[in-house]
Amino acid sequence: MRIGVVSDTHNRLSNVIRIVELFNASGVERVVHTGDITQAKTLEVLAGLDAPLFGVYGNNDECAALAEAADPLGIELRDAPLYLDWTNRRIVVVHDPRDLEALPDPHWDLALHGHTHLRTETRRGDRLVFNPGECAGHLEGHNAIGVVDLVNLDTEILLF
Repeated sequence: MRIGVVSDTHNRLSNVIRIVELFNASGVERVVHTGDITQAKTLEVLAGLDAPLFGVYGNNDECAALAEAADPLGIELRDAPLYLDWTNRRIVVVHDPRDLEALPDPHWDLALHGHTHLRTETRRGDRLVFNPGECAGHLEGHNAIGVVDLVNLDTEILLF
C-alpha cells in the first residue's frame, strides 16, 4: 500500500488544489495530514482526494471549525497521537516531532510528523520517521508532499 503524506498546508488553497491533483495522479490509497490545516475551507478542497484522509490537529489549527467540517466530508481528524494499523505496519502520527519522544507506546514502524516545515527521513533501526517538508510556501518547485510505500518503507518526494 502506498500512502500520501502532507503537512502544514496553512490554508494555502492554491497549493492544496495542486496537492489533491498530485495525490490523485499518484494513486495513493490513503492520505495522512500531519497538522496545521488551519481553516475548514482547506478540508473542502482536500475532500477532492480519491483516497480517504486521516490526520491530526496542529498548533495553528482552528480545531472546532475543522472538527465540524471533517465529519460530513468523511475526513478523520483528531488530537495527536493518531495510531493507524495498515498492511501490518503500525503508524503513529503527530504534529510536533518532539511529541514522538513522549509517546507511552514506542512500538511503531512509521512515525509521521510536520511542524518544522523541513524534510525529515530518519531511520531508527527498522523504523522510519518522515516529514515530507514544506508545502505551503510561495516558491514554485520547492513545495513538497510525500508518498510512503508501506511494504518496504520507501519514500518518494513529489515537488510542485
